[in-house]
Amino acid sequence: MIGREERWRRHVPVRPSYRCRACGLDWPCPDGRLALLIGFRGSRVGLMVYLGSHLARALQELPEVPPTLLVGRFLHWVPRRR
Repeated sequence: MIGREERWRRHVPVRPSYRCRACGLDWPCPDGRLALLIGFRGSRVGLMVYLGSHLARALQELPEVPPTLLVGRFLHWVPRRR
């Protein structure tokens, strides 16, 4: 049986579509977001840099998607500092 944390690790992007490998939703999907928050716990800057690098690739690989939608999808879900 796959543990909960292992299940979250499978939620990674498939390029060039940037769909989730595990569930097929737009990445980062809800489980992928949770995995990223766990993996980057304590390093919001590191998480933003990681997501920013994916955003830069997605902007090139998904030219039909409006950039503002991609920015929201990749960055705006990250919790703000308290």
